[in-house]
Amino acid sequence: MAFLVVLDAMTPAERVAFVLHDVFRYTFAEVADVVGRTPAACRQLASSARRRIRAAHAPVTPVPRQSGIVRNFKVALESGNVEALVSLLDPGVTAIADGGGQVSTTLRPIEGAERVARSLLLLQDRLKDLTILERTINGQPGLIAQQDGVTVSVYAFEVAGDRITRIWAVRNPEKLRPWTTG
Repeated sequence: MAFLVVLDAMTPAERVAFVLHDVFRYTFAEVADVVGRTPAACRQLASSARRRIRAAHAPVTPVPRQSGIVRNFKVALESGNVEALVSLLDPGVTAIADGGGQVSTTLRPIEGAERVARSLLLLQDRLKDLTILERTINGQPGLIAQQDGVTVSVYAFEVAGDRITRIWAVRNPEKLRPWTTG
């Protein structure tokens, strides 16, 4: 998911030059034909894309530390403690939600620790009697929220250092079926 976010942050020309050259091994002359620029310009676009990818790679937080941060996040969310939530979030945190057009969710990413914390607590208040469980999501520590045994949200996190930098919330019922246990 993080790689897709980095690709999305690239300009369209950077993305095309990078994918065609670095992934599919097109020559820069072939990329130039597709992009409509010179081979030298395509070389520069791919180089710029690689710099973006390197810059996006935050130092890896060990999984046990990530688990502790996610566990603390769960406790703060369940208790409704906005200050505790904010303390676990990077000031530039971004939360992205997928409702699939079937359930209500924010349509745009939410940015900033205070805004993300308050929006999560608002969702928590709207969805009564939730059970939040720690689970492995995309190979990393994450959370699922269940209501009467039915999973209503899955949360994946990106952690850098001691702070959560990104939250992906999936609420689309079609994508949640594999997570429903009861």
